[in-house]
Amino acid sequence: MNNKLISAVSPHFHRPRTTRTIMLDVIIALMPAVIAAIIFFGWRSLLVCADCVAVCILAEWGFEKICKKENTIGDLSAVVTGLILALNLPVDVPLWQASLGSIIAIVVVKQLFGGIGQNFANPAATARIILMTAFSGTMTRWAVPQAFNLFPDTTTGATPLALMTKGETANLPSYLDMFLGNTGGCLGETSALALILGGLYLLFRGVITWHTPVAFIGTVALMSLVCGQDVPAQLLSGGLMIAAFFMATDYASSPATPWGKIIFGVGCGLITILIRFWGNFPEGVSFSLLIMNILTPYIEKLTRAKPLVGEVDE
Repeated sequence: MNNKLISAVSPHFHRPRTTRTIMLDVIIALMPAVIAAIIFFGWRSLLVCADCVAVCILAEWGFEKICKKENTIGDLSAVVTGLILALNLPVDVPLWQASLGSIIAIVVVKQLFGGIGQNFANPAATARIILMTAFSGTMTRWAVPQAFNLFPDTTTGATPLALMTKGETANLPSYLDMFLGNTGGCLGETSALALILGGLYLLFRGVITWHTPVAFIGTVALMSLVCGQDVPAQLLSGGLMIAAFFMATDYASSPATPWGKIIFGVGCGLITILIRFWGNFPEGVSFSLLIMNILTPYIEKLTRAKPLVGEVDE
């Protein structure tokens, strides 16, 4: 018998799932959205994705090299950040702006706060907000989708959310077009079908739970109904689906408790609706994520399980 006492910090039970395998699952789940972007917006979609991914990897490698930190590009988290950022950009965004956003996401939002797991906000959402603020002209210029045309003409049009904000509901695309992705918008936000397929894959793999996506999407649906808006159009437009499944479920910047995830999703939905219906922007998803990311520590403290303390009988 081994009588040696072994002391070690938690966790004491290990699962075969690692950061790399989780990130690989997220990359797989994003592939339908990438394919849909190529189908509707052409070859430049792939170029934007490749640019963001490459710059994110280089930025992470370079920062860690300069700071003499352990290299972490092998965990694929930089690839995920680059893909999600690219899918939140318009197809004809200048590549130097996409590269700048990638550097902001990795260096400013992620690495300066300690690296993976330490960032207080979602890197892609924060980078998109900064790009929208600094380059509103290029960040709000939407290409008209031309399905299965790898080299489409650069023509622009309004997104469904912009049309609803202006009251031009008669010009809205059909629900089927919005579901499939045949509408103007960012690369990865137009095809609800592709994003739902990716979200279901993450749920099946156990990478995410249902709490935040259901709370987020359900709150937007309920508030749209209460406010007399077109509920299907609100759900199928803008960045709601990609945010609900891929950004609001970020491990580092969202609550870990079940009730915390529900509160987080409800908060994101309410802020999204406030900005969409009464704000200066037709879309409020990225801003809602950033605000709720800031509130995450307080939500976790509120919903954390409390130990039971009983009296000892003498």
